[in-house]
Amino acid sequence: MSVRVIVADDQEIVRTGLSMILDAQPGIEVVGAAPDGRQAVELARRLRPDVCLFDIRMPGTDGIEATRLLAGPGVADPLAVVVITTFDLDEYVYAALRAGARGFLLKDAGPALLAQAVHAAASGDALIAPSVTARLIEAFTDVEPAGRVVQPIEPLTEREEQVLAAVAGGRTNSEVAQELYITLSTVKSHIASLMAKIGVRNRVEMAIWAYETKRVRSGFRQQ
Repeated sequence: MSVRVIVADDQEIVRTGLSMILDAQPGIEVVGAAPDGRQAVELARRLRPDVCLFDIRMPGTDGIEATRLLAGPGVADPLAVVVITTFDLDEYVYAALRAGARGFLLKDAGPALLAQAVHAAASGDALIAPSVTARLIEAFTDVEPAGRVVQPIEPLTEREEQVLAAVAGGRTNSEVAQELYITLSTVKSHIASLMAKIGVRNRVEMAIWAYETKRVRSGFRQQ
């Protein structure tokens, strides 16, 4: 079964280009495209794609609001959203992650990484552009959070701290398993435990939490 994707970007040439790139990837099918967030939300609710790929900056309903409407905390049956942007230090990216996006990429990511992000989102995982993971998230969590940061309901184990640091550093589950010499199923178990302990919905929120609590700096756990 192919991963069904819709693309939203206000620039026709970019929207067409992304659609063509994705359609050319094995196991991915673009089932719709929209020029703005409002139409993207309507299209997504009607087609129920596996993944939505949204530009951040669009007229009217932008990518952040579209993400919140489809994947935000109050959405009963959230869709998988990946946001894509031109600038790696764009404050809107952080807002999009907060709104429920499962990951983000730069528009120059290339076909392979774009396809990887779509497949990751479709499988319940998340991919954040490795080149900007630590720098971007830390840039916006280096200041004091607006509200009190939620503390874990139970202390994290040493292994969970290691997994948390790896996830915050942009590693995929397979990379975490290889780096820590554990099985893929063990990685998934640790991630599920971490999500339950710190009250987050996905690995992107997990990474943000790691930076907000100062557990991680530039992708590495503080000693």
